[in-house]
Parts: sequence; C-alpha cells; structure tokens
Amino acid sequence: MRPQQPFVHLNVHTEYSLIDGISRIKDLASAVREAQMPAVAMTDVSNLYATVKFYRACLDAGVKPIFGVQLGVADRENDKTAGQLVLLCRNNRGFRALSHLLTEIYTQPRTAQGISVRRDRLAESGRDLIALSGGVEGDLGRCLRSGSTDEAAELVQRYQEIFDGNYFIELSRTERTGEKEYEALALELAARAETPLVATNAVRFLKSSDFEAHEIRTCIHQGRVLDDPRRPREFSSKQYLRSPSEMAAVFSDLPSALENTVEIARRCNVFIDFDTTHMPRHIAGDNRSTEQTLTAQSEAGFANYVGQTGDLDVPVYRERLASEIETINRMGFAGYFLIVADFVQWARDNGVPVGPGRGSGAGSLVAFSLGITRLDPIKHGLLFERFLNPERVSLPDFDIDFCMVGRDRVIEYVTERYGAEKVAQIITYNTLAARAVVRDVGRVMGMPYGFCDTLAKLIPFEVGMTLEKALEQDEELRRRYRNEAEVTQLINNAQRLEGMPRNAGKHAGGLVIAPEPIAEFSPLYWEPGMTQAVTQFDKDDLEAIGLVKFDFLGL
Repeated sequence: MRPQQPFVHLNVHTEYSLIDGISRIKDLASAVREAQMPAVAMTDVSNLYATVKFYRACLDAGVKPIFGVQLGVADRENDKTAGQLVLLCRNNRGFRALSHLLTEIYTQPRTAQGISVRRDRLAESGRDLIALSGGVEGDLGRCLRSGSTDEAAELVQRYQEIFDGNYFIELSRTERTGEKEYEALALELAARAETPLVATNAVRFLKSSDFEAHEIRTCIHQGRVLDDPRRPREFSSKQYLRSPSEMAAVFSDLPSALENTVEIARRCNVFIDFDTTHMPRHIAGDNRSTEQTLTAQSEAGFANYVGQTGDLDVPVYRERLASEIETINRMGFAGYFLIVADFVQWARDNGVPVGPGRGSGAGSLVAFSLGITRLDPIKHGLLFERFLNPERVSLPDFDIDFCMVGRDRVIEYVTERYGAEKVAQIITYNTLAARAVVRDVGRVMGMPYGFCDTLAKLIPFEVGMTLEKALEQDEELRRRYRNEAEVTQLINNAQRLEGMPRNAGKHAGGLVIAPEPIAEFSPLYWEPGMTQAVTQFDKDDLEAIGLVKFDFLGL
C-alpha cells in the first residue's frame, strides 16, 4: 500500500476569526488528529484571540499547534489594503513580535480602511516569522491578476529579504473566482524568482456540508441576507479540512507544494508557559523589598486599629497577622496586596466611594490592616484560608466595589502609575446564544422578523440555555420544529453556529496589570468607542498564562 503523502493545513480560520470561519477549536484539533495530520495552523483575521484555547486543544489531541494571523498589508500607513498576507510564528520571539505588531496596529490611530500593516514595518520582525503570500486574495495575487508582473517580481524579492528566505507563494485549488488565472501567473513567477510554493486549502469550516452555515456566518457579519444578489461570493464549498490524501490528489502535479507544508510546520515551534505567575511590581518609595513593605504596612495598619479600638485580644490578632503575612510572602503575593491597597487608598483619598469588602477576601486580616476591606475578620469569624490556601495554589482575587461615577478615575490612576503599556482591561466575547442566533440566522435566511422573534421567545430565558435544551423543555417549539419545514431548517442552521463568538467586547470589571508590557504576553485590541485597549486573551486565558487580574466592580 502506498504511504500517505504528509500534509499540514497552514491557512485555517477558526470560530474566533469573527469575520469568517466556523471551525470550532476543539473540533478542529480532533479532526486534524483523526486525519492523521501532525500539526495545524490557526491563522484568524487580524487576531490571536484563541491562542491559549487552540494550544491546549491541540496538545490534548496530540497535534502540534502553529500560530499565525491573516493580515492586510499596505505600502504606507493608512493606505488602502493592497491584499493579505499569512504570517506564521517560527518561535516564541516570533509570537512576541506578532503580538507587538498587532498591538501597534490596533492602538495607533487608523482610518476606516481596516486593519493593515505597512510592509516596511514587517522588516523589524521578519526573521522570526514565516510568510505565505495569501493566495488569490494576497497582495501578490492581486498584483499578478492586475497585470503588474514586474511589480509582483519586486514584491517577491522584497518579501524574501524581509523574511530571510521564509516567504512562500501560496496556492489553493478551491474553485474560487480567479484561482486558475492567479495560479498560472504565480507558477511562472515562482520559477523565475526561485521562490518555493506551498499548498493550502484556505480552510474556513471542517466539512463540505458546513458551507451553508459558513455563508450564514459571513452574512451575519456583513449585515446581508443569503439571497442578496449583490453580496460578495468569496468562498466555496471546497474550503473544508481536506484530508492529506485529498490534498495529494488535488496537488498531484506539485508535490513540493505539499512537502513544504510539513517543512514549514517543522520550523514553527512556539511554547506557552502555564507554570509562571507574572506578578506586577509594586512601586515603593524606598529601598525595602516588597515583602518588607507588606510587613511594615500591615503592622502599622493593625497598630492603628488597636489604638482606635482597645477591646481586642491582641496576642490572637498578632499571631493571625504574622501567619497571614508569612503565607502571603511565601506564596509571592505581597505585591498583589500592596497594589490593591494602593489604589483603594487613592480612591478614598480622592472622593471615590469604595465598598467595605465582600467575598472570601474579607477573611484576610492583612487586607483589613491595609485598608482594602473594612470588616474585622476575627470579630466576624471569617477564615483566611478560604481566600488564600497554601495547599491549593491559586491567585488571590479581591472583589473591590467602586462608585460607578468615579470608577474610571481609579482605572486612570492605575494606568498612569504602573504604565499604560502594562495595564489593560480584559476582552469578552458576545456569543451567538440561543435566542440571538435564531434571530440572526432567520434574518439572514430572509425570514420575516415577526416569525423569527416569535420562535426566539419560545426559548426559555435562563442562563446556559441552548437550543437543544429549549427543544426538550418547550412543547410548542418542539411541535413547530417537527411539523414546520421552515422552523426545522432555521433551528438546524442556528445550532451549527450556536455559541460561537459574534464580536468582541469589554469585561465589566476586570483589569490586568503586568510586570512587562502586556504585548509580551498577549496582543491588545482596541476599536473606536473604547476608552482603553483590552487584552486579546479573555480572563480565563490570562489567568492560565499567569497574568494577574484585578476586579474594579461598579456600584
């Protein structure tokens, strides 16, 4: 039996691409494993949102994760995008470089032309990245199809210099408009410029049967309906996760383009550290260590409390305080307590009402002595171990309530004190939840609003509700699903998109403070209307890589 031709998909959009792509992260990793492919790349549009989720899913599936993005490129800043480029990270330096690049693109002023990077900016980090030309929609592809062959040759030479020989002309055979015309010109140029080829399938979904659901997803993003004759038809049903044998058959005349996918995968090695906690540095005004400062401030605060109260069993309190200080210092969390105490005190000094403390953090005598909380934990029988337990190492987490009117002022203070590049709010994703997905999918399918709204209102309104649960619980919805073809089709399509991220938002109260610029760990995201950049990793993923979250809750 002839051995299977090895192949790795290097151009894949997941559900977190938001603009297009409906490949669910865990399903993607499982499908790659089942197809016996050794690795897979995630190349979502202009973001690295799913980095941690993708990494973990791939490791669980025994598949090598490769990180990348699809980016628009332009000759000059704020120029209209000339086309796209797929960038893959060769190593951790490459990942950090891409993180800084995305942060720069999002946080600097830009026009409404969209997210793009100047070609000359790529030269700063090209040695740690691998570039694929982007196929028919790449800047090279557009250049070739417009007849600018000399300009295309110059572009290839320029990219070969930028990426130190790691630039590949990308070919896909998915029956999209312009592919054949582009391929003929690209093959000629590749031979002339001695530039290697790479085969991709521009994967946007896992199975060919997912094509309609993907079209619906893109229409939701574009605000269009499926039957609109004016909407762009940019995708084909062939853009699924083809098996290695399918790709070998499609590219039987270009075996080098298949072999190069495996070679590129071999060169890409990014590792994520889940073992280190990146505690932010407390800014002190003297030469004492963070631990010494915590000890001194806690003891001073406690002494002040004793002076004001009098009727205390001081030895019991001192023993509890010393024990807590020892535990906090040993676990490396002294800086966390001091930072929280610092911004809580600033809020009180500047007329911003602060809550007395709630949750397990109220069980800390150190927190009480520092002024973080206003409840004596011993008097109220509260346990420190519920907040911080040496036997179960986890980051402390104070829930601090600020008056909504002054909350933003406190965040501005923290940003100014610890550095704007080291402080950010945290991203969240608005998802296509049960009711919302029925309305969105129905609209895209051209169904009347009243029809979709009536169906959506049959779905029970409760946390964690899914369409599957709704069909079990609501008799009317179940009856209509069984008896009405339109309802069946709508709900079936909705289920294929249910739970996927719809757009990015901002966490209500989370703020992350890092010891280094946050782009060293996670790229930042910003869009018009936001007062501050947000991390591209959500709160769970930030905690997984050891960054520390602070809760600024509004009263």
